[in-house]
Amino acid sequence: MLDPTVTITRLGGVARGEHLRPFGLTRSALARAVAAGRIRRIRSGVFAVPGAHRPTVEAAAHGGALTCGTALLLHGVWVLDENVPPHVWMGRSGRVHPHDSCRCVSHYFDGETRFGVADVETALLHLHRCAGDEAFFAAFESAWRRSLLSRAARIRIRDALPEGGRWLVDLARPDADSGLESLLRLRLHVLGIRLDCQMRIPGVGRVDFLIAGRLIIEVDGRENHDGPSLRHKDLRRDAAASALGYETLRFDYAQVLYEWPSVQAAILAALCRIDA
Repeated sequence: MLDPTVTITRLGGVARGEHLRPFGLTRSALARAVAAGRIRRIRSGVFAVPGAHRPTVEAAAHGGALTCGTALLLHGVWVLDENVPPHVWMGRSGRVHPHDSCRCVSHYFDGETRFGVADVETALLHLHRCAGDEAFFAAFESAWRRSLLSRAARIRIRDALPEGGRWLVDLARPDADSGLESLLRLRLHVLGIRLDCQMRIPGVGRVDFLIAGRLIIEVDGRENHDGPSLRHKDLRRDAAASALGYETLRFDYAQVLYEWPSVQAAILAALCRIDA
């Protein structure tokens, strides 16, 4: 007989008893493992290993698998909002099970689901339905950059999107350094502004975006450019760019996510100055 702890771990840390019995793990064997503290019973017929990922366990207690942004985070994909409760894929006719401190968001999307974490392709499609174009686009580009989406997967995702959302896949690129860059490029594309991405300028280095050959846009993520030494490096780059006739606008995480009208106004005003 296989070891219950090892088997459940290999199944993602959480499993139904009915999925364990084909491996020779009977009800009595699982009961003994629970009594010994080697596994724990989440609810009737559902078991988890100690130390299993908490949102995955919450999703199983709720009755399904993690999906949307909560699943993509576990796959290492950049998501627009990290501080969300578990989004749980229940399948078309899943049943919610009451559990302590429930904060889960239920999704009754088509398809067969088991406990655990939805794959990247499925989670992206669910994210589009749940959170919309911007959240999907940023996560899609992040997954592509991390080599998590094959060409075949990208085609399947495009085909599965509503017709009005397929342009997002067509616009996407595999070289966005962060989700913030993806968001900025998407929003300016909607305004009809063309950007050259990841451009190398002699004497300056690689810049995030270049507009109209003269306006440099830099986007700093939550983890970047916070220390004094990095800030000094940024200022030196900006000064070098100015000496060569470029104007630089630099925005941070909070500005792009929460103060977009002011970011848009700054970019449009700079373009007016360049055209004057």
